[in-house]
Amino acid sequence: MDNVEKLLASDSDGMVSYEYLVNNFDRHPEVVGLAVENIGRVDSTGQFAASAARFLHATDAARFAAEIDTLLKQAIDKDRDKAYLPSLLSCIWGNDYAERADALREADDNFRRIYKRVHPASAI
Repeated sequence: MDNVEKLLASDSDGMVSYEYLVNNFDRHPEVVGLAVENIGRVDSTGQFAASAARFLHATDAARFAAEIDTLLKQAIDKDRDKAYLPSLLSCIWGNDYAERADALREADDNFRRIYKRVHPASAI
């Protein structure tokens, strides 16, 4: 584990953490939390937080629900230019998210926050 921590400590933007998570999530599940934590620390734009959330959701949304929640919060906080947030809507909540927006806003704070940021003119 020391080698993993050293590798993640060398990460300056989130890419190393994201790659390590993608390449090792199944062989070493204990590194998922470390990688998510490190992405939160070093990813200044939300790019790797959004990518990791999409990856873990596509892999096993139930198994990684807590990590996905953390990554979504990181992406919301860091993606000020809305470069990565729009893709999360359909990737995480499905292509029909717009038809279910009212119910999703009531049920999911991450959805509400992302939807409000992406569609600021919408009634909330």
